Amino acid sequence: MRLSDEELMAIALAEGAKARLHAPPNPWVGALVVNEHGVVIAEGHTQAPGESHAEVEALRRAGARARGATLVVTLEPCDHRGRTGPCTQAIIDAGVARVVIALRDPDVRVQGRGVQHLREAGVEVVEGVGESEVTRQLAAYLWHRRTQRPYVVAKVASTLDGVVAMRDGSSQWITSLDARRDAHVLRAQSQAILVGAGTVRRDNPTLTARLDDVVLEPLRVVLGTAPATAKVQPCWERRGDLGPILDELGAAGVVQLLVEGGPSTTSAFLEAGLVNYVVWYVAPAFAGGDGTRPALADLSTPTMEALRRGRVMEVRQIGGDVRIDVEV
Repeated sequence: MRLSDEELMAIALAEGAKARLHAPPNPWVGALVVNEHGVVIAEGHTQAPGESHAEVEALRRAGARARGATLVVTLEPCDHRGRTGPCTQAIIDAGVARVVIALRDPDVRVQGRGVQHLREAGVEVVEGVGESEVTRQLAAYLWHRRTQRPYVVAKVASTLDGVVAMRDGSSQWITSLDARRDAHVLRAQSQAILVGAGTVRRDNPTLTARLDDVVLEPLRVVLGTAPATAKVQPCWERRGDLGPILDELGAAGVVQLLVEGGPSTTSAFLEAGLVNYVVWYVAPAFAGGDGTRPALADLSTPTMEALRRGRVMEVRQIGGDVRIDVEV
């Protein structure tokens, strides 16, 4: 049975997910070459920075079969020369007849130029297929390109009653090993991890992303001063307003920033309206309020009108815990 453009885009979306960890600061894009019978003859996803984009990978694998075919790609093909050549020209040279995209690329070097170039060359371009799904997958990239700041994900691990540290200050471990493993995927998807100096002094975390036998080292950012013997060394130590820190990180190519700080740091980001997404791991445990530390102890909400509301994007069980994703 012939697959629809929407079904083909779902396959391209899954292909793009394969590039999530290695593509940034480039977008994690997926592409398919589909023949006139609707059969997928080649797939490709974005390679590491400086290497080929998804479209070029798919076209390379398709070879001469790309002539007259349809290219399904999650994001508008680039039309500029950076470390690689423009994908639009590769598509035209390959003889592709039709291109299906989910959304245009907000990068100032693209912004519709790719679509325009293809159409001027006689290539049919269909836009908006799978737009909402791809927008969610590329949320961090899209935000970074539009604002020049990282997409900020705040991660919290608490008891069911919202406590992150006990009366004696201990916090390891509230959630299960499964939940902590899942959190390492969040770290791996982020180009920088930020904590407060208090967290460094108290827990002395390494802030690496450990995925089975692979250890990734995102940029470590500490608000304040880290002890010279801290495991996060070397790190960026920053003070002052959070906005300029985000500007600096965005300019350095950080597409997604994971805030893993304690209640003061997380509260400060939420108070300033700088959090895009919250991932909250909840353990089926109860700590009470006698000297314990709530997850957002320093967040001030004087009235019901001031209550910060988000949108639940996903709820799923991980081991014995629950992960709640909220778009802020």
